[in-house]
Amino acid sequence: MAKITPFLWFNDQAEEAMYFYTSLFKNSRIGNISRYGAGGPGPQGSVMSVSFQLDGQDVMALNGGPEFAFTEAFSFLVACDTQAEVDELWAKLTEDGQEVQCGWLKDKYGLSWQIVPKGLTELLSGPDAEKSRRAMHAMLQMKKIDLAAIRAAYEGG
Repeated sequence: MAKITPFLWFNDQAEEAMYFYTSLFKNSRIGNISRYGAGGPGPQGSVMSVSFQLDGQDVMALNGGPEFAFTEAFSFLVACDTQAEVDELWAKLTEDGQEVQCGWLKDKYGLSWQIVPKGLTELLSGPDAEKSRRAMHAMLQMKKIDLAAIRAAYEGG
């Protein structure tokens, strides 16, 4: 079976983004860096593409020029084990980026991320519809997800 690898199109920041992203996640590593040769669409010797792993997930990126930009139609979802992990990733990814809503953000390259704590889905889709409604209402008021606050809303607090 073929392995699915996200392939990201950057203007000219693929290498910089690779180093930034791999610094954020454990079990990440730098792969290959390919450069444009003579006659290529990019300047000779400049970075054409990079490959790397984020927490074991293969990713490739291309310096393809300004023709395409990231949209919210694609995002990386990061399921965090703790609120401290949510807080740390949120702070690093929103630096020079943009907070959006409900755990979504755009990093400094314009790439969208969803930074969510494990356990959120269970609160939003629990067996008690009224509790889940309260949890959803609490989440909709947030940018960065605060699981304790959502849990308190779920429990009626």
